Amino acid sequence: MKVHIAYGKTGLDVELPDGRVTVIRPTRVEGLLDERSAFLHALANPTALPPLAKMVRPGDAICIVHSDITRATPNERIIPWLLEALERAGSKRENITLLNGLGTHRPQSSEELGKMLTPQVAANYRCLNHDSRNPSALTKVGVTRRGHEVWINRRFVEADLQIVTGFIEPHFFAGFSGGPKGVMPGLAGEETVMRNHDAQMIGHPNATWGVTFGNPLWEEMLKCARMAAGRLFLINVTLNDTRQITRVFAGDLFEAHRAGCAFVKETAMQPVRAEFDIVVTTNSGYPLDLNLYQSVKGMSAAARIVKKGGAIIVAAECGDPMGRSGPYFDLLARGKSADELLDLICAPGFSFPEQWQAQIQALIQKKAAVFVHSSLPAEFVRNAHLIPCSDIAATVNDLMSRCGDNARIAVLPEGPMTIPYLAN
Repeated sequence: MKVHIAYGKTGLDVELPDGRVTVIRPTRVEGLLDERSAFLHALANPTALPPLAKMVRPGDAICIVHSDITRATPNERIIPWLLEALERAGSKRENITLLNGLGTHRPQSSEELGKMLTPQVAANYRCLNHDSRNPSALTKVGVTRRGHEVWINRRFVEADLQIVTGFIEPHFFAGFSGGPKGVMPGLAGEETVMRNHDAQMIGHPNATWGVTFGNPLWEEMLKCARMAAGRLFLINVTLNDTRQITRVFAGDLFEAHRAGCAFVKETAMQPVRAEFDIVVTTNSGYPLDLNLYQSVKGMSAAARIVKKGGAIIVAAECGDPMGRSGPYFDLLARGKSADELLDLICAPGFSFPEQWQAQIQALIQKKAAVFVHSSLPAEFVRNAHLIPCSDIAATVNDLMSRCGDNARIAVLPEGPMTIPYLAN
């Protein structure tokens, strides 16, 4: 059978054995017939807040937060619509700042910002990258319950009106993206992010897909965001597999996000009756599979339903040349195995940027072998403790010969857009 899976911008067709494969997808939701009208309607009819136009005051300094290049948020559509709505409400361009919520990710170039936001927006508005490592760009807004200081982007904190945009999808340790994640880690200082994403928090059993309440990591994110919030208006969208907007959730940071998470959970959660010997997954294609760091999410989705000692094959193009270096790779180089990495990361007092991704990858590899089909050189993949896979079909056939005639195969064509789980 031929299965089309998300990979880069074009996707990939994979031939797999007939009668042996279970394809697991999120429930298909059709895109809105008129995205712009639905978006503007949500701004005028938000959840638990006045309409956005009524929240705008003359002379307000407005900070709009948007997600970065590794996210599927349709910024090129929603940001121009938002700016039009603000200017109709009396806002002036010189009082508006667009802030790229990078978290600890690399900054985007002027050209990349133009592609993300449209050239017209990038040329006519103040567009800035958040810098988690620049103390002068941060301000302290409080202290967490665990006694850690919370540092957030100063321009955002000092704005008269804060607008946080984003995209809600399942998330492998925060439960769901969107909502408070737009502020923390999106606009947080590196040390604040690292404290929230430390080995203890990442290792908590509730720091996983689809869980917010009871997830200490997400709950702390929410508290950090509230510490930084003044007049804050949330705008989150949900998308289908072709990046069409399926719903718009606007209004209160908590209430609007909760409604969006409930909608995504209904469509993304998919039960299976038993674990699989082999799971083929993706990282949802471009832009989510721009680099190997992000592709740990696709591995994590597959790990939920793979047998102990089984195999995961992740298809992720990893086409961003700037995504081949950084702390994640530096940390992977410090251990010779998953066990060594976990011992290092979980040692008392250990702290390293992006350690959370290496920790989750190592935990997955203790359960299953992980193969990677990508544009990366084979040696690069091996240096990341992963197994290069040049041909997915051939690798599946080889694994099947080892597993025997009763081998069970699953495919997650849209990767972490699906939350598979074992039904009782």
